[in-house]
Amino acid sequence: MTSATDPQPVAVVPRLIATDLDGTLLRDDKSVSERTVAALAAAEKAGIEVFFVTGRPARWMGVVSEHVHGHGLAICANGAAVVDLHTGGRVLKVHALERGTALDVVHALRAAAPGVSFGVETAMGFHHEPNYPRQISYDPGTIVAVAEKLLQEERSGSDVPVLKLLAHHHELAPDAFLTLARTAAGALASITRSSPSALLEISGPGVSKASTLALCCAERGISPAEVVAFGDMPNDVEMLTWAGTSYAMGNAHPDVLAAASGRTVANNDDGVAVVIEQILAGLPGREI
Repeated sequence: MTSATDPQPVAVVPRLIATDLDGTLLRDDKSVSERTVAALAAAEKAGIEVFFVTGRPARWMGVVSEHVHGHGLAICANGAAVVDLHTGGRVLKVHALERGTALDVVHALRAAAPGVSFGVETAMGFHHEPNYPRQISYDPGTIVAVAEKLLQEERSGSDVPVLKLLAHHHELAPDAFLTLARTAAGALASITRSSPSALLEISGPGVSKASTLALCCAERGISPAEVVAFGDMPNDVEMLTWAGTSYAMGNAHPDVLAAASGRTVANNDDGVAVVIEQILAGLPGREI
């Protein structure tokens, strides 16, 4: 395993950097450091594309939207959506979770984990069950109802694509809940997590950060060997495994440490910027 504190020569000149946000690019206070902003700008100036690849919905991308250069594209909702940050997060592509499949997952998890509560992330907003943990604020159009009603094919607005289903449990440990859910419903959908709490993120079968990143790279003629990826939580594992070079943050989950080919320092120590600076320093005539 390579380390960002022990610079290694880059076997293939990277053409794209794919980075997670929370716990990775962002510090714990959700800020982007000046060092990281400078590193991202220098990478794109050197001709290396930068993709933000996150579990966040498009409406939560304001934290980094002013730091995009060049293309301005981001992969959101764990691969379920590709958005254009230059146009305020306009959704360009969707890899939806079919409502019938989501209902099957709801029924399977209700049976396997009594007490589970659900939220539904759509291309237009977020809806949730009455006992789902409240966040700081929801959109004015948020609907509060049981998941079965939120996912009904016949109800008004049911033509809006579902990006992901969220499942929360107030008693189970996060990793234990993930293992239980994958056993109960893993054949129906992609199930992962990125929160420190027992909150699962459920996407359509085969949909992940890696699957959508692979499609975006194929459209650009970029091979996995030309991608450097960064992450910290289980929803990053597939992406880190797919990329030719990958770095787990110093604060990463054990599964991420095992999946990545390298390790950098923690998000609060600008681990992504540290690696980008090393990459650029190894390119002839290019430095920050």
